[in-house]
Amino acid sequence: MTTIRWGMIGAGDVTEVKSGPGFQKATDSALVAVMRRNGELAQDYAQRHNVPKWYSDVDALINDPDVDAVYIATPPYAHKDYTLRCAAAGKPVYVEKPMALNVAECQAMIEACRVSDTPLFVAYYRRRLPRFLKIKALIDSGAIGNVQCVTVRLYRPPPVQLAADNLPWRVQPEQSGGGLFVDVGCHTLDFLDYVLGPIQLASGIATNNGGYYAAEDSVSACFEFESGIQGVGQWCFTSFQERDVTEIIGTQGKLEFSTFDAEPIVLTTAQGIQKFAIENPAHIQQPLIQSIVDELNGKDHCPSTGSSAIRTTHVMEQILASYYRKANPSEL
Repeated sequence: MTTIRWGMIGAGDVTEVKSGPGFQKATDSALVAVMRRNGELAQDYAQRHNVPKWYSDVDALINDPDVDAVYIATPPYAHKDYTLRCAAAGKPVYVEKPMALNVAECQAMIEACRVSDTPLFVAYYRRRLPRFLKIKALIDSGAIGNVQCVTVRLYRPPPVQLAADNLPWRVQPEQSGGGLFVDVGCHTLDFLDYVLGPIQLASGIATNNGGYYAAEDSVSACFEFESGIQGVGQWCFTSFQERDVTEIIGTQGKLEFSTFDAEPIVLTTAQGIQKFAIENPAHIQQPLIQSIVDELNGKDHCPSTGSSAIRTTHVMEQILASYYRKANPSEL
């Protein structure tokens, strides 16, 4: 099979363990170039991770003839621009989540890749993690009967200390598309899309209770899947405790699992309680990266594409609509 040679735009924390090594360890895959605007940091990453080339210019990496496909590991504000450049160069794209700042940007990315016949993948990697495939298998096998409803709860304490003039990009809406709900809540919503089908309707209330930054820090939502399954969610990032549990209720049982924590999956039925402890791989994106490489080689199908990821962006956009209308009344 052909070795897919990857170029990586951005080399932040997510690339150190979660993703970067996955390109090197996946079968028929190699990470051959890395780019950061700060050339010294790009060189440092390349040397530490044995990457042959490094760049400080994004177009130089995209147009490198030794680069077959591009991984965009930047904050969301740059995803659209870099995806359009990759599409123009005919290079398959793997972009970090969330896919972009908003639905309009996602649509532009999808259209550019369609016109250039360029594959577009998004880093919703739970769609290939063994732990989450077990949840899907239990539901698909009828272990809890017909699914009726879903409850999502994610609580985290507020940041210990944040400097107003040096906020993380994750809580700057102009860079991330929202706050921590967008950054981490998207993972659960995307997985629910994968296992239960698309969400056709969503609404929500978002507030900023902590005052640590301008983005939302507390979100309540309700949503309905195309199948008629109903769901509710609560995300609070100013809680005194950490809590991460999603509960899927069926006619014959229920499933409980954590999106981020390593707690066992819990299956409860009339026959009793079963627990499934399944560890994540060392490089958590590697299984999804492998599916992308295999699809590019005509061997497999990657389950996370622009067409699936835009749905999650649309759901979050609906949930946060009232909050950002109030934040930008001139747009009304």
